[in-house]
Parts: sequence; C-alpha cells; structure tokens
Amino acid sequence: MPKFFLLCVLLLSPYAWADEAPIGYVKTVTGDASVTTAGKKIKAEVGTAIHPGSVLQTGAKSRMGVTFKDETVMSFGPDTQFTVDEYLYEPAQGKLKLSSKLSNGTLNYVSGVIAKLQPSAVTVKTPSGTIGVRGTQFLLKVGE
Repeated sequence: MPKFFLLCVLLLSPYAWADEAPIGYVKTVTGDASVTTAGKKIKAEVGTAIHPGSVLQTGAKSRMGVTFKDETVMSFGPDTQFTVDEYLYEPAQGKLKLSSKLSNGTLNYVSGVIAKLQPSAVTVKTPSGTIGVRGTQFLLKVGE
C-alpha cells in the first residue's frame, strides 16, 4: 500500500483524538458511567482519558469524579450528562479556556489554575443560561 494512502487514512480517522494528549482523567466511579469521545462510547473507569468534545454520563445511583490538567476537579451525581466543549491549558502562551455544558444532573466544581489565572475563561452552559466562574467552588443542578 502506498505511503501516501496510509497517511491519508490516518489523517481522516474519526479516532484522531486518540493520539492527542488527554485533558483530564476519570479519578473515581461508582455505578454505571461512560465517556463518549468522537462517537466512541466506553465504560468509565479510573484512568479513562477525557478529551475536548468528550461527553460524560452517569446512570441512576451512579457518580463520577474527574480531574483536569489544570487541577480543576469536577464531581457528577446520578443521571448527569456533561460535555467538555473546549479546553485550552497553555499558561505560558496565555491560552486558557474551559467551556462546558451541563445538560442534566448535578455538578460540584472546584476551580483549578485556569479559573485562578483567568476566571472569565471558564463557563458552564445549562439549558437555561451560562455560568461564569468567579469563585473557587460551586454546586449546580439541572433538571427536576
């Protein structure tokens, strides 16, 4: 097979994210939880990588904790769906951003370096509005 064809296949692969450095990892899981990245859904386990675009979900009576590269810590309660829309953590270049969406469920957020260096760079969208992070910790519930 020609080298050019192999290169094209690699560049067009829907799993290109697998070669990128993760932006965080699952640290705790209780019950049924998953991480979906680039359309590939896997069971969440301690050590599961999180990438930009990842969708984190927990089932009934389930919980999951995640730590990001900048030391941001997020904990999710039962029946939660959370999406990491954008994540940039290059403090030396001044590139900082954590944009996410909580579609349903509960979130306990503890600020990391991004929020400490540039609070306006962190947002959490909900079905009814957007939260800008200006402190170090908050709790959020979406749904019922």
